[in-house]
Amino acid sequence: MYRYDEFDHTLVNERVVQFRDQVRRRVAGDLTEDEFKPLRLMNGLYLQLHAYMLRVAIPYGVLSADQMRRLAHVARVYDKGYGHFTTRQNIQYNWPLLEEVPDILDELAQVEMHAIQTSGNCIRNVTADQFAGVAADEIDDPRVYAEIIRQWSTLHPEFSFLPRKFKIAITGAPNDRAAVKVHDIGLRMVRNEAGEPGFEVIVGGGQGRTPMIGHVVRGFLPVPHLLTYLEAVLRVYNLLGRRDNLYKARIKILVHQTGVEEFTCLVEEEFELMARETPQVLPGGELARIRAYFQPPAYRALSPVSDVLATALGRDDGFARWHQTSVAAHKQPGYAIVTISLKPIGGVPGDATADEMGVVADLAERYSFSEIRVSHEQNLVLPDVALDDLPQVWRELEAAGLATPNVGLVTDIIACPGLDYCNLANARSIPIAQEISHRFADLDRQHDIGELKLKISGCINACGHHHVGHIGILGVDKKGVEHYQVTLGGDASETAAVGDIVGPAFSGDAVSDAVETVIGVYLGQRQASERFVDTYRRIGLKPFKEKLYGAR
Repeated sequence: MYRYDEFDHTLVNERVVQFRDQVRRRVAGDLTEDEFKPLRLMNGLYLQLHAYMLRVAIPYGVLSADQMRRLAHVARVYDKGYGHFTTRQNIQYNWPLLEEVPDILDELAQVEMHAIQTSGNCIRNVTADQFAGVAADEIDDPRVYAEIIRQWSTLHPEFSFLPRKFKIAITGAPNDRAAVKVHDIGLRMVRNEAGEPGFEVIVGGGQGRTPMIGHVVRGFLPVPHLLTYLEAVLRVYNLLGRRDNLYKARIKILVHQTGVEEFTCLVEEEFELMARETPQVLPGGELARIRAYFQPPAYRALSPVSDVLATALGRDDGFARWHQTSVAAHKQPGYAIVTISLKPIGGVPGDATADEMGVVADLAERYSFSEIRVSHEQNLVLPDVALDDLPQVWRELEAAGLATPNVGLVTDIIACPGLDYCNLANARSIPIAQEISHRFADLDRQHDIGELKLKISGCINACGHHHVGHIGILGVDKKGVEHYQVTLGGDASETAAVGDIVGPAFSGDAVSDAVETVIGVYLGQRQASERFVDTYRRIGLKPFKEKLYGAR
């Protein structure tokens, strides 16, 4: 994994010193809250309903065991013993004291972590496929390019004050596990006719109050031109993006209002102009330097068939069920990818206690070359586990309460913090997620339902990605009372789609019943091997709507 160079160390350490002085002046009353606000946001510090919230960057979702232990230490010493992993592959602390935030940032800097550009109208944390570098279906390792983009975009003087926040996601595989089509820029690795790897460039995706699926503006971009083309897109946006209306400032609105063809022409013109005036390509030596940080670990020469694994699968139904949902194919023979669910029945989606973080760090150190991933679905990943070690990893996860076998199932719910924490929210997300989780706790039932992505947001900002949930739930305010709007048919994968609104919102105590009804229609209508989203696409909204509102 990437290690900071002298520029990274200098930048992060100087920022800690700078922010310590800014906090000192705020506490002393030398800065008003209005004066302090832009300074704290540049350091990932938000003021929420009850306390400050610190958002720490986890670039492209990659952590070392030592970094995870430091996150656990921060949770234990400076917060209430837990952290919240987000859909941006970051971690949030909900209860830090303002005067202690510089100490937190100093502790994080010691393990090469920071909170820079986790807020503000800049290029935010670049996200990637949580299986990057190890996925069996991968064309190339997207972490290499995500790191290059991170270095290029960090405190970039031209793009530090964009019309609005800007999010880039990248996947190296045809099976999109990074939701690239609902980002400001999505990059998908493809090959041209000569077999060379490059990027399909997708622009103008996003969620929020105006959800849109991104548009392909370049079918194939050669790797050496990556940064130049990104710069061309951002220059067009920086010049033409609206700054007079917060709700119309994202690049998706510019693409929509300009038209995809015209927007693409503007980007291509800027790209060609840059190429003529100051030819810029990604130096091969620099690409090789960064790629060297992501060389495969020292894998053992293992058989692709494990007798130890086969025996455990035959003897223990609990292990077999966990293996079915939590283990994915690895490109290295004899190894597997393990997803650790942070969605225990009745738990808070994405939350992990300090002790749980410590367990994951220990497991990563002993069984996965000290590496951990954070998924945009708010789970954790051990990317390199030998097949023979899977039974023991499961036993240790089980002992720590981290072996819930629900990855990809109805209780693997994505949810934002909602009105329990966020001052932007209209309704609570966490209690709704917990109630649905309890409602569908039976594992046999979950496995019978099959793959189902259920996502909950407490407001239209869509931090819970409800627009692209197979079942999406949005908290809304109706005359001071929390209600929940249901959408169906959303999808964040390579076949991305925005869900359809079913009808009038449900009261909080009726949401779980509504989800039960929707799943009942699906089970009654599905054909062999169909997932929920497949059935929905075949039969459409009408049968679900009739069942939900027929008695009204």
